[in-house]
Amino acid sequence: MKLFASLTALGLALAGVAIAAAPAAKTLPKGPNAVIEKIEKPDAEWKKILTPEQYRVLREHGTERAWTSPLNDNHQKGVFVCAACGLPLFSSETKFNSGTGWPSFWAPIDPTHVGTTVDRSFFMSRTEVHCARCGGHLGHVFPDGPPPTGQRYCMNGVALKFEPAAQ
Repeated sequence: MKLFASLTALGLALAGVAIAAAPAAKTLPKGPNAVIEKIEKPDAEWKKILTPEQYRVLREHGTERAWTSPLNDNHQKGVFVCAACGLPLFSSETKFNSGTGWPSFWAPIDPTHVGTTVDRSFFMSRTEVHCARCGGHLGHVFPDGPPPTGQRYCMNGVALKFEPAAQ
């Protein structure tokens, strides 16, 4: 028993020396919480890469008509990305049927991938959601969603593109 205790103590001491001798990390690893690099383009360039409806919604803060997006009924596994810049925004794992006619999610794929601002149009106050990379208008978030967040990210389908999961 004493031999076992001695060997254990020796092993722990050597592990501590090895950890202390390891070089310190110089930078945080890149990953889902990394700072998003912004994309800025003149309107003429956005008009070249977006459809007229995408431009109206993403760049002019428009809203598509309810029940018109094929993404509303999409139940495949995958990721919903920004239609303008391709930044991953929402996972199919957080998508739910809100009954509103727009694709809805209870959380973004990463909170740093979306931004919010107060929208006081139409004589009401709402929280607008936009892409953190290109600033494109995505939709609005409301505090009436399902658990675990209680949030409903009500997105314009035309502002998103769906990328199916690898099979």
